[in-house]
Amino acid sequence: MRITLGLFSALLMIHPHFLCTGFGKSLFFDLAKSKGAIVANMGDIIREKAKERGEDTGTTARKLREEHGQYIVAKLTVQKIKAFLEENPDADTILVEGIRSPYEIEMFDESFENFTTVSVFASPKTRFERVTARNREDDSNVYEDFKERDERELNLGIGTVMATSDYYIINEDDFESYEKEVVSFFNKVMD
Repeated sequence: MRITLGLFSALLMIHPHFLCTGFGKSLFFDLAKSKGAIVANMGDIIREKAKERGEDTGTTARKLREEHGQYIVAKLTVQKIKAFLEENPDADTILVEGIRSPYEIEMFDESFENFTTVSVFASPKTRFERVTARNREDDSNVYEDFKERDERELNLGIGTVMATSDYYIINEDDFESYEKEVVSFFNKVMD
């Protein structure tokens, strides 16, 4: 069984600035799925808990960590992945979306024999331009709000997580250039 984007038993974690808005997550995960990967989204767990509690996701994420420790979202994700693997022992590749702290990296490291991390980076200016251009309802078109969201993510430890990544993809150019980088990455680690 392989839980990775590589050829070894591993768990691939997609994280840091990649998970903030405007990085190109959709393309990355769409390409991974087209190659047969399964995506476990840590944010889905927070959204489920927020719905149960009647809170917004930011409040729930903070409170879960206060109530159950820094590992809680990773712990729940690990449980979900292990349950999935029991039912689907032939699962080949699982990506985890949503790693935000070194505590979470530690939990996955302790729970799985081996894993690989990748970060996709785009500057705040580039991401803000993309966010305002796509004009989605849940995106802020106020730069200060956008930066405040980044600060919340950094306070969770994303900078430390990014510094420990095994792979980096830079997404500062046009869509075609980014797509080539992502395809090249998947060809390198999945084929």
